[in-house]
Formats: sequence, C-alpha cells, structure tokens
Amino acid sequence: MDDHTVAAEAARLAGHRLLAVRAEGGAAGDRHADEILFEYLRRMRPGDAILSEESPDDAARLEAARVWIIDPLDGTREYGEMPRTDWAVHVALAVDHTPVAGAVALPASDTVLHTGSPPELPPRPAGPPRIAVSRSRTSDQVRGIVTALSAIPVPMGSAGAKAMAAVRGEVDAYVHSGGQYEWDSCAPVAVAASAGLHVSRLDGSPLRYNQPDPYLPDLVICRPELAGTIIGAAGCVG
Repeated sequence: MDDHTVAAEAARLAGHRLLAVRAEGGAAGDRHADEILFEYLRRMRPGDAILSEESPDDAARLEAARVWIIDPLDGTREYGEMPRTDWAVHVALAVDHTPVAGAVALPASDTVLHTGSPPELPPRPAGPPRIAVSRSRTSDQVRGIVTALSAIPVPMGSAGAKAMAAVRGEVDAYVHSGGQYEWDSCAPVAVAASAGLHVSRLDGSPLRYNQPDPYLPDLVICRPELAGTIIGAAGCVG
C-alpha cells in the first residue's frame, strides 16, 4: 500500500469513527479519531514519526525524515453542530519538510480527497473571485484582501472544508491569516497542490512542515492564475 493510499484509508477510518460517536461531542470525537489514526499509522508505517494536534509532541520527530502530520478532527465546533458538514479529518506525510502525500476526509459528505487520485480542477466561472473565509474569525488582513480584490467572501467552517472547496472549484481561493498550526494545513496543502492549485504562505514563501515550533499562521490556496494577485493584495493590506 503506497503512502497516498495509507493517508486516504487512515482519514476514511477516522471519519467513520467520528460519525459513529458524533453524539458524544467534539472532545470525545477528537480522542476517538486520534486513537484510530495512531493505531493505523503505527501499524502501516511503524518507522515514521507522527505529529498530532491531539497528542503530546515528541521531539524525536525533528530527527525523522518522514513525519505524518494529522488533525483528527478539524472543525470541532462544526462537528458539534449537527447537521453541519464543514468539518474534516487531515492526514498528511511530510518528507524533509514538504508534504508528499495526504488526504482530507469530509465524513459528513462521505468524501475523501487524496493525493493518489487528485480531482481535476473545473473551469473557473466568470465574475469576481470567490474566497473561502472563516465563518467566525476572519482576520482584518483577509477582509482587506477580499475588499482589495472586490472578491466574494464565502464563509464556512474548518480549514479542510475551505481548502477542499477550492480543490472542487466551489471557490477560487482559500486565504487565511491570524494563526494556524501545521496540522491545520499540511493535508489540505498536499491535496490542493496535487490538484494543480497554488499553495504558499501569504507572502509567497514556501510552506515548510515538521518545524520545532509547529505554529504556521497563514497560507493561501488558490487557482494558479490568481496567486500573484492575492499575494500582492496581501502585501498591500499588511
């Protein structure tokens, strides 16, 4: 089983468990999904390190070339608000700081998008760009970018849901600033890049993973033809 399939199957299994225990709430969901992912990845890739939002950080990962970076439940708030579907499971493999395989499960929609079979990016419709933004915590910088581009903001829940909306052509970009961690973006970035989307920090620099401090506060995932415009706007609004 290759790494793409391992990521997809891990995300699928965790998603099934999350659906089964959803009535128990987000804290229980986080715990159950984390257990499923650790058990599966340790069985399938016993020599690899793991960085998870829900488990203590093991500094030994910094010496590992291969590190699985996981968010067992991305969008805990949305998960707790049935019947919302904009929550996700993230599973990614970073090799030498770069995502090389990944999967994002959208369990409530019975969907797993992964790097082994990336979706084809549909044509962009005419009109102003559509930008996925946080439904509750949109930063001043992101609001400034939306205004500068006369874009249409599309509020939705988890980072994974927003990134996959860009992958599926439901929006043209996902722009975030104001605080995230590696597990919030690694799997979405892997899937988006495999589908041909631009992925970077808001200043255009590369996204690097398995760092000593996993804080990774900003990113842009967008159609390639919009990358320069969005990065330029981000620089102007600060």
